[in-house]
Amino acid sequence: MPVISFELPDRFVAGVVGQPGERAFFLQARDGRRVTSVALEKFQVSLLAERLEELLDEVLRRAEGDAVIPAVAPAELRDDEPLDQPVEEEFRVGTMALAWDPEDARVVIEAQEATEEEEPAAEVGDDDPAIAVLRVSITPAQARAFAERALRLVAAGRPPCPLCGRPLDSAGHVCPRQNGYLG
Repeated sequence: MPVISFELPDRFVAGVVGQPGERAFFLQARDGRRVTSVALEKFQVSLLAERLEELLDEVLRRAEGDAVIPAVAPAELRDDEPLDQPVEEEFRVGTMALAWDPEDARVVIEAQEATEEEEPAAEVGDDDPAIAVLRVSITPAQARAFAERALRLVAAGRPPCPLCGRPLDSAGHVCPRQNGYLG
C-alpha cells in the first residue's frame, strides 16, 4: 500500500458527513486538485486535536520563545467549510503518530490504515508496504487551526449525559447510572 504524502497542503481538516448520532468522521488533505480522505472515529479526532495542542505547547515551552509557534490559531487560517466533495474514503485509520520536525519547524501527522492484527504503535516514518499511510506535514499555525476546528467539530455532536457521559439521544437515554439497562 502506498504512503500518501502531503507537504504543506492547501487544506488539512477534520470533518464529518451526516447528522449528530450518525456522523462519520474524516481527515481530509487537499493540495491543488488532489484530495485524500480517511475515515476515523470521533475519539481519534478528539485525541489528535488534544495531542497536537500538547505537542505545540511543549515545543513552545522548550524553545523558550525562540520558536515561531502561535499560542492560538491565526484567524486567517480558520476553516469552517464542509469537506471537499465527493468524500471518498481511502481507508479507515487505526494507528496515528505525531512528531515535531525541528529542521523544517513543522508538525508531521501520520494516520495508518487499521489492520486486523494487534500491532505495536508505529513511529513516524516507519513504512510497512502492506499498510496504507496518510502523512501530512503542516506548519504550527496550520496545526493550531486544525486542532481548533477538530475540537469544535467533536463538541458539536450530541450532548453528554451529566451522570454517565454517554451521548443523549433525542429519542431518550437509558442511563446505566440510574439503574438503566445497557444492552
